[in-house]
Amino acid sequence: MSPTEKSPVALLHALPLNSAMWQAQAAALRARGHTVLTPDQRGFGSTPLGTVPPSLDTVADDLAALLDEHGIGSVALAGCSMGGYAAMAFLRRHPHRVRALALLATRAAADTPEAAAQRTGFADLMLDDTRRDHLIAHTTPLLLGATTRARCPGLVGQVTAMAASADPEAVAWAQRAIAARPDSLDLLRGTEVPAVVVTGAEDELVAAHEAAQTADALPRGQLVTLPAVGHLQPLEAPDRITELLISLLDASAMADLHREGTC
Repeated sequence: MSPTEKSPVALLHALPLNSAMWQAQAAALRARGHTVLTPDQRGFGSTPLGTVPPSLDTVADDLAALLDEHGIGSVALAGCSMGGYAAMAFLRRHPHRVRALALLATRAAADTPEAAAQRTGFADLMLDDTRRDHLIAHTTPLLLGATTRARCPGLVGQVTAMAASADPEAVAWAQRAIAARPDSLDLLRGTEVPAVVVTGAEDELVAAHEAAQTADALPRGQLVTLPAVGHLQPLEAPDRITELLISLLDASAMADLHREGTC
């Protein structure tokens, strides 16, 4: 791809939502001339779960196959929460297909044994018909920051409805896949592409020091903290996330021009 062309972009959604969470960013980037892919990850939206065992490697290879279908060699890759974990799995398996990287509400470190057990326990509860509704109602609002919950009750309702409509089998599959993921800090230390790590100041799931650790591991990483924002940054601060993605894409284009100029 010529560096004067607009880099394709892939946006990977959070658990337990679907690709609709990226609607604002996808529209803005397409308006700038980018090809934007917003796949529903395995088991979510319009994508069937299938029968393979839980693994983020499978999700990564699904994306690689989608790129092949579209004739796309490499992309700027952004993922939020689960999408970020899938992005790192893709980077591990297909490193030369990543032109730029945005990790939102995501940690690079593997789960502790206690955190992994909590995820698998959550997966079990999702499959319990007698407890699922209470679990969704209790946990889903925590995906949004306290300020968002207070100011935007409509968004709380929208996110809760999306979570309630998700296939319980897919949510359980995804939680088990995330719990089994490896540590990615060494992977990021060897990743020489423009990168941004975004954390919400009111994120109750990924701590600020975890986001800082992720950004510090990236040789060209930038850490951005969004005030009054929680875990679902593309929904809580859509314009700011769009701006950050545009800046990342511009940095990637400049890097491509520099490489071409030094050949």
